[in-house]
Amino acid sequence: MKTFLRLLIITLLFPLAAGAQELNCTVEVNSQKIEGTDKSIFEELQEAMTEYINTRKWTNAQFSANEKIECRFFLTVSKYEDDKITGDIQLQLIRPVYNSTYTTPLFNFKDTKVEFTYARGDQLTYNESTWESNLTALLNYYANLFLALDFDSFSPLGGQPYFDRLASIVQMAQSSGEVGWRAFEDNKNRSAVLSSYTDAQMQPMRELLYNYHRKGLDEMVTSPDKGRAVITAELKKLTDIYQANPMSVALSIFRDTKLDELVNIYSKAGASEREEVYKILSPIYPTDMERLDKIKNPEQ
Repeated sequence: MKTFLRLLIITLLFPLAAGAQELNCTVEVNSQKIEGTDKSIFEELQEAMTEYINTRKWTNAQFSANEKIECRFFLTVSKYEDDKITGDIQLQLIRPVYNSTYTTPLFNFKDTKVEFTYARGDQLTYNESTWESNLTALLNYYANLFLALDFDSFSPLGGQPYFDRLASIVQMAQSSGEVGWRAFEDNKNRSAVLSSYTDAQMQPMRELLYNYHRKGLDEMVTSPDKGRAVITAELKKLTDIYQANPMSVALSIFRDTKLDELVNIYSKAGASEREEVYKILSPIYPTDMERLDKIKNPEQ
């Protein structure tokens, strides 16, 4: 039902014929740190990743070409030895705002625990139930995370099928022993990111994701004050999350994704509303006072 609602919203907002794949991801592989290696291997890797993500049908939903979910993988290779690649991936996810040309960031995160093997000519094979490689596991994980967050932003908890799939991916990956997947390995790895959205105490973050975008930003196009008031109310959920788990990666993801946008959203708000938002965010993000001050005093 939630998937249907998301599709209905998309159809109403962007009414074109359906049928295309869901993701339109820009993939870049930066190998500037690697010297003395034939760089064509990284060009081949970039092409293989792009094809794997963008030509696969990840859901049963129908998307038209202009409904594709915009995302970005930026892989920076820091080490390459014996076909093993080590580095980090900067990931971004973008969502359109209803009845406007404006787009809003849904996810902005750097995965610093990236290690996988890739040799020239390797075929990236998709298998939902069997471990193939750490590279395909990474791609499967983030493709489904993008879907989960996008669907959540269009209907309440609408991304649950993809969060369920993410749990299976993480479970298989943990059995592999590869870095970046183990529970409690650190508080910003892929297991922690999944928990930051799916643990019971973190449900307010998913509720915020829907209300902020569907009832907030989408409404601001026609009623700025009404939409902004919804966003102000939803930001209070961050306090609940902070009190439950002040080290949750969900809080840093929200900061990196939304803080600059919030500066713009409240640039035309009244003083009392700006002050309210400042009081919500400043205890949670004490090291970001320069940006928070711009919310409180946009003319400075």
